[in-house]
Amino acid sequence: MIRFRLKEIITEKEFRLGRRITFEELSVETGIHRVTLSRISGVRGYNTTTDNIDKLCRYFSCKVSELMEYVPDEELDV
Repeated sequence: MIRFRLKEIITEKEFRLGRRITFEELSVETGIHRVTLSRISGVRGYNTTTDNIDKLCRYFSCKVSELMEYVPDEELDV
């Protein structure tokens, strides 16, 4: 399964900036709907488009591997 690290990436950017980043702000900056951002960050196994991944990587100035990771199904807590 692919696991998105969106919450962690947001937290890291908040620390660097010294302020909170909301899904509303992220939505305005990236053009990704707030509901989609919420699903990416919280729904296990959520499937999104590469366009959204591209927008998030551009916003956070990160690599795809920093935004998402592969977790073998055997390692998941059911």
